[in-house]
Amino acid sequence: MTEPTPQAAAQQEPQTQTQTQAQAEQPGAGEPATATAPSRRTVLGWGGAGLALGAAAAGGAAAALGGGPDMVSAAAAGAAVPFHGEHQAGIATPVQDRLHFAAFDVKTKSREELIELLKEWTEAARLMTAGRPVGEGGFGGLPEAPPDDTGEALGLKASRLTLTIGFGPGLFAKGRFGLEGKRPEALVDLELFPGDNLDPARSGGDICVQACADDPQVAVHAIRQLARIGFGKTAVRWSQLGFGKTSSTTPDEQTPRNMMGFKDGTRNISGTDKAALDKHVWVGPGDGSDWMTGGSYLVARRIRMNIEIWDRTPLREQEDIFGRDKGEGAPVGKSKERDEPFLKAMKPEAHVRLAHPDTNNGATILRRGYSFTDGTDGLGRLDAGLFFLAYQRDVRKGFVPIQRQLAKADVLNEYIQHVGSAIFAVPPGVRDKDDWWGRTLFA
Repeated sequence: MTEPTPQAAAQQEPQTQTQTQAQAEQPGAGEPATATAPSRRTVLGWGGAGLALGAAAAGGAAAALGGGPDMVSAAAAGAAVPFHGEHQAGIATPVQDRLHFAAFDVKTKSREELIELLKEWTEAARLMTAGRPVGEGGFGGLPEAPPDDTGEALGLKASRLTLTIGFGPGLFAKGRFGLEGKRPEALVDLELFPGDNLDPARSGGDICVQACADDPQVAVHAIRQLARIGFGKTAVRWSQLGFGKTSSTTPDEQTPRNMMGFKDGTRNISGTDKAALDKHVWVGPGDGSDWMTGGSYLVARRIRMNIEIWDRTPLREQEDIFGRDKGEGAPVGKSKERDEPFLKAMKPEAHVRLAHPDTNNGATILRRGYSFTDGTDGLGRLDAGLFFLAYQRDVRKGFVPIQRQLAKADVLNEYIQHVGSAIFAVPPGVRDKDDWWGRTLFA
C-alpha cells in the first residue's frame, strides 16, 4: 500500500539509516561493492587476510573485492551494511527482503551477567553483519567441544544483514537491574485499542532483536546464534519470520505491495532525508533520557488479515477502503501513485485518510513492516498478515494517536485484527570496536 499499513500506518514510512550508510550501498560511494564480494566460507579460509578484511567491513565500509567494469550495487552483491555508526542499522537502512524478529525474556538476575551478555552479543553481531562466522567458526575446533558457530550460514554472503536491538519496559522494573530510574517517559505501556485481540504469548519481551537480510537463512542464523549465546541468561519469548517487505525507505525504487495486493509505503520517509529522520525518528538531546539520544522507539504489532474474506470483496470496495487504486496506487481522484492525496475526496473511513499526518496533527512514523504466512488457523484459513514495525522519536506523538484514529473508524478493521504487540526503546548505534549494545543505558 502507500500510506496504508493495516492499522497504524502513518502516511510516511521508514527512512534508511543514516545518509552515510545509505550511500555505502550505492555504486561508487565509499568502497565499491562488486559481485565478487567475499562469502563467509571464503573469509573463513583466508586466515589473517580474511580477518583483516572482516575488521574493515565491521568498521564501517561495505565489504567489497575486485573492480573493473562489472560493478554492481551492494544489495545485488550481497555486501555488508556498516555495523558501527551514530544510529543502529536496520532502521533507516534500505529495507531488505527478509526478516527474523525475536523477543527475549531475560532470565539472569545478575546485572553483571546481563552486561557481559550484551557485550558478547555485540561482538557476534559485528562478525555476522560483516559476513563472518561467530568465534572460531562452525568447524575446525576441538572435536570434544561444540563449535562456536552452528554453521548454516557458511558459504553465504553477508546479504546486507542488519541487527537492531531494543529494550522493553520489563527491563526497567524495580528490583531487577537497577534501571528503574532510567526508563524513558516515551517507553509507555501501550493501551488496549478497540478491536485488539492480543495473545500474551506473542506480545511483550525484555529485549528484542530485529534481523533483516536479503537471504532468509542469514537472518535466521543471526537470531539463532544470539539465542545460543544467551542460553541460560535469556530465552526466546516469541519470534516472527517475515517476507516481502511491505514498506520501503528508498522511494526511487518500486513500491512494494502487502498481502492485500496494495502498494505500501509510497509516502514513507526516505532513508536519505536527514531532516525528516531527525524530526520524526531519532531521539534528540533534551527529549528526556540522555542515554537514548540517537536512538528511536519501536512498536511491533502482529496484524492478522482475514484474506479469505478480503479476496471476495469487490475491487471498487477494496479501493474505497484504502483510498487508492490497486493498479497504479494513485490516491482517489489522481492519476499517479505519488500525486499529493486530496483527503476529502476519499471516504471518511478510508485507511489512507485516517492514517495521514494531516488527520493526526502531523504524527509521522517510519514503517518497516513485512508480510507473514504462518500455516493455517486450524479452520482452513491461512494465518497470514502484516508484521508491522514502526520507528519514531516519541511513541506518544507517533504510533499512539495514529492507532487511536484507525482503531476508532478505519473500515479496514473489518478485515484485520491486531493479535500481538510490543514496544521497545532502541538505543543509539555502536560507535566503534570498544562500544557495545546498551552501553549508554548501563553507564
